[in-house]
Amino acid sequence: MSAGAALVTAALGLSLVLPEPVAARKYAAPLDIFGIGAPRPRGSVHSAKIPLPKPRPEEAPKASDKPAPAADGKPSSEKPGADKPAEATPLPEKQASACRLALTEEIAIAPSIPDIRGPGGCGGEDLVRLEAIVLPDRRKVAVKPAAILRCTMASAIADWVRTDMVPLAASLGSSIADLDNFDSFECRGRNRILGAMLSEHGKANALDVRAIKLANGQSIGLTDRTMSRDVRERVLHSVCCRFTTVLGPGSDWYHEDHIHLDLAQRRNDYRICQWNVWDPLPQVAPLLPAERPEEAPPREVAAKPETKEGARDEGAEKPAAPADKPAADAGQSQSARKPATKKRR
Repeated sequence: MSAGAALVTAALGLSLVLPEPVAARKYAAPLDIFGIGAPRPRGSVHSAKIPLPKPRPEEAPKASDKPAPAADGKPSSEKPGADKPAEATPLPEKQASACRLALTEEIAIAPSIPDIRGPGGCGGEDLVRLEAIVLPDRRKVAVKPAAILRCTMASAIADWVRTDMVPLAASLGSSIADLDNFDSFECRGRNRILGAMLSEHGKANALDVRAIKLANGQSIGLTDRTMSRDVRERVLHSVCCRFTTVLGPGSDWYHEDHIHLDLAQRRNDYRICQWNVWDPLPQVAPLLPAERPEEAPPREVAAKPETKEGARDEGAEKPAAPADKPAADAGQSQSARKPATKKRR
């Protein structure tokens, strides 16, 4: 009886928990956690119809394997293939400076050269190789050897030669042929002293000039004392008006045989012009002496030195030496003489 009562009780409990049929349940039964209940029915799936593309018209162009050309000159966005390396992007060209545009072949033969980046700040930008200066009459003044300079320094040298040196050569009856370049760009300290401040030569901003050679073979040595003083002074005034630094004889012993020119920038636009134009050397003295003037005293009187008043001759001051010494002194024994004593100091 007990087993039957248990079955009846379980049946009643199930009837109370499941008042609706299993197929109509929308929520999970409590006994589904044990996997006893019936599975929950799924909702119906609605299928959507996808339209198919229309067939290709006959007049349409056939597709090709080649990529389409770029429109309006624009490059294609396709990536390069594995067999074709990617092209490097070209660097933009450096824009020419105002000095470079002004320094044309009508003024100077000065091709541009790449920038120089040396140790310790040596080098510079906007550099040229000054090979020749073109005069207004189309003749060329060769710079020997060619000078490596900044464009501004090369332009200043060309303007100096064209404006100031051409009239100077014309006053001497000739024209300029060559410009003697003693030194231009050189990565070094001032006066080639180890550890000194960087020279303007190391910045390609200086030029050393020794002479200007004329077409008739004459040479204007800027430090040559045999050259006319007036000519050298004219060169001095011209360079000191154009360049911020001028060093020559008298500045230091490094610049006794050439003239240093540069465009160094200083505070308050301070300028240095140190160049002593020495007088010409005297001519060689003639071998024969000049004629003696008539009013000159006789040579014997002129050669005899004058004596002071009251002075005595040395011969009068000294007493006459005795002719003969006494015999007693000659026969005096050596023992009678006192030996000389030395004083201690």
